[in-house]
Amino acid sequence: MAVWQVRDFTPDDLEAVVRLDAESAATDRAAVFRLSDVVAALQARDPSVVVVADGRLVGAAVGRVDGDRAWVLRIALHPGWRNLGVGTALLSALEHRLRDAGARIVAAVLPEEETGATALLDSGFHPHRGLTYFEKSEVVSPQIPTVLAMLGAVMPEAHLWERLTGMADEKRLIERRLVLPLANPELADAHGVEPPRAVVLFGPPGTGKSTFAKAVAGRLGWPFIELFPSRLTSEDGLATELGRRFEEVAQLDHVLLFIDEVEEVAGTRNPAAPSSVGVVNELLKSIVRFRDRDGRLLVCATNSVAALDPAFLRHGRFDYVLPVGPPDSTARDALWAGYTAKTGTSADTAALAEASEGFTPADIRQVAMAVAQNTFEHTLDTGKRTRPGTQDYLDAIHRTRPTVSEEMARELADQAVRYGRV
Repeated sequence: MAVWQVRDFTPDDLEAVVRLDAESAATDRAAVFRLSDVVAALQARDPSVVVVADGRLVGAAVGRVDGDRAWVLRIALHPGWRNLGVGTALLSALEHRLRDAGARIVAAVLPEEETGATALLDSGFHPHRGLTYFEKSEVVSPQIPTVLAMLGAVMPEAHLWERLTGMADEKRLIERRLVLPLANPELADAHGVEPPRAVVLFGPPGTGKSTFAKAVAGRLGWPFIELFPSRLTSEDGLATELGRRFEEVAQLDHVLLFIDEVEEVAGTRNPAAPSSVGVVNELLKSIVRFRDRDGRLLVCATNSVAALDPAFLRHGRFDYVLPVGPPDSTARDALWAGYTAKTGTSADTAALAEASEGFTPADIRQVAMAVAQNTFEHTLDTGKRTRPGTQDYLDAIHRTRPTVSEEMARELADQAVRYGRV
């Protein structure tokens, strides 16, 4: 066996280390630290060492220092140089350099059978058998950032769902019907449940339909794309542009596509207006194509489900047609509690909930912001910290007209019976 020596990594070694990484793998299990992590550490000149024999690189150990903890990102050995003490020598040299860089703890995470596991044990590293490695991967394919940017996609925060205060009944229904089957497709399939592909949310403006859609995307970790019917303009016509947008979205592996005020493109067809017939027909065909693949959810929202073309709501196109009404007394109380807590006031939230019947979450937020602005200005004017009281909120409530009138509430209840599909 040729004589070998350990030395520091140099930039000229990069290509050889990458090639060695492919030769070294001793298991089919994916490494915790990806090759891109290893290359980034090498390019950043984090502590790393190599073994050279007869001018050929046959081993490498790559580290990274994070504060007082360092990670062994990779121990790579040519198969012909295993079980000769080379791995232990590599690890020892790397550990000295990591300690010199300020690390008090040196750690590694790798499959038990992977190259380097024996060297770690021989070097005094202690395996923590009781630990479980957790990982969450982005579901967005790396090759599609251009498509996401072109379509104006956003990635809603995962905790947006938890920030949805009140609306407990709607949250529970949407979570159970939409989120859980999509988040657990294998378990759903085992129970004969087909994850939803398309749903309609209907209810008065300001009740949170778009917020629910974004929160669902956040829970799933999917990109959220909103399609605005009023902005669809094309020399080829609205129907053609609509179909083109659906084709662009089809390039994504996972997506929540949201169409607000969908009645603009899915209203009852008028035989006297051929263009409206063509638009609805194109949308219906696009929905069928959209449903052909897993990992997609179309959410359409409307203020008036009765205005939609009857064919639009047929079974097979939309899995659920869910009403989203104004918050009930309990939900309003929860909403008020959230806003009053921010101001440090001990307002009577039960009284505020009773006084704000018919208010949507948007209405309540508007009142809360108005009260906050008034007290802020009063503090500036007087130089004394001011906190609002129950009466301040009640006065603002009485000056605000609720979005949902009694007539609208009755209409929503009627539509829930006639059109709801839960």
